[in-house]
Amino acid sequence: MIVEPDLALAEHLFTRLHDLSFDGVGITRDAYGAGEQKAHDLVRKAAEEIGLEVKLDAALNLYITLPGRNRSAPVIMTGSHLDSVPRGGNFDGAAGVLAGLAVLAGWKKAGHVPPVDVTVMAIRAEESAWFPISYPGSKAAFGKLPAEALGLPRADSQRSMAEHIAALGGVPERLSHGAAALKPENIACFVETHIEQGPVLIEEGLPLGIVTGIRGSFRYREARARGAYAHSGATPRSHRRDAVVAVARLVNALNDDWEALEAEGRDLVVTFGRFSTDPAQADFSKVSGRVDFCIDVRSFEPETLKEMEQRLKRHVKAISEETKVTIDLGPRTSSDPATMAPSLRALLMQRAEMLGIAAKEMPCGAGHDAAVFALQGVPTAMLFIRNANGSHNPLEHMEFADFAAGARLLASALDMKSGVNLASADQNERPAVDA
Repeated sequence: MIVEPDLALAEHLFTRLHDLSFDGVGITRDAYGAGEQKAHDLVRKAAEEIGLEVKLDAALNLYITLPGRNRSAPVIMTGSHLDSVPRGGNFDGAAGVLAGLAVLAGWKKAGHVPPVDVTVMAIRAEESAWFPISYPGSKAAFGKLPAEALGLPRADSQRSMAEHIAALGGVPERLSHGAAALKPENIACFVETHIEQGPVLIEEGLPLGIVTGIRGSFRYREARARGAYAHSGATPRSHRRDAVVAVARLVNALNDDWEALEAEGRDLVVTFGRFSTDPAQADFSKVSGRVDFCIDVRSFEPETLKEMEQRLKRHVKAISEETKVTIDLGPRTSSDPATMAPSLRALLMQRAEMLGIAAKEMPCGAGHDAAVFALQGVPTAMLFIRNANGSHNPLEHMEFADFAAGARLLASALDMKSGVNLASADQNERPAVDA
């Protein structure tokens, strides 16, 4: 029998999160700031009131555990993040934390003791809108956060990550020495529940999706083209060093590459999310001498990422020579593609069918902390919940009935997986990592 998650608790906490995070337009829970901290404090207090075990690591990731019968066996983990982009929505990330907490709360109330420990992790700073690095919270948990990342400035405050962590009671000094709260061999699996951030489930009329893999990326967040300002009427084309024209050519060239590779069956998305002239100098009667822009390229295929970056460098060189405009791509960040464990995907699909919940397997184009777990060798899965109006905007919308279906499926899968894990632990075997 499946123990019902505490859905009333989750619904209450969603309301409280909105009240604590609404900025007048959307939801803002700033990473390693007041907004994210309020969310962590709320979830921690709720967990403590239920009687669950609670602890923090040096990066202030939050771990909420319902003890199992065999506490020496590898732990079953679930969770997501609680930060948001500026003026985002209330469910991105938070749905995964509250789904996990609802499961543990339901089990605790019913007196259900799982075979092994089950832990919900509320992960810090997943949204890279705040710091120019992917997944700092989960990387820190595994001792994989580069020491130099602690010096990265937050986009709004310009204070370093280390300063922000220390101000909230974390210990950045330990992180700089690679202190790890998590070891892959001690984790049986990790299942992240998250709203879908695109339109697939809405268009297909399905409440849930089972993720097959997470795209990797390379990004240039602070690229800049420098040409020369000149009079728009008095400067002939041969004498112009027009930064707008140069970057426009780069946009068109990469878009053509995207179309060509997509026609070959490659997986790829290319985005120029920012393209702006200098408002202090640009004018309708001037040739623009400066354009700031950014590039975000993603794919499931490492070879496609490599090829696109090679093409990007060739385009930059050629366009700079042709237009006499210097294009500086600036600092580079990246993340590796991650494959979700076939055995966990099969388990989720089987349990969904058993519960009568319609679901489909589908890829994930956005980045998630689940990728870090998978790349550390932890068997990992992702469960998508249908969500209208996309994500990273105030119109994000998740029906609570869909969340309830996701929480029930999560509960069923975690309970089934914990029983499998206990059997493995009794035989002194580490659950196999899917290739």
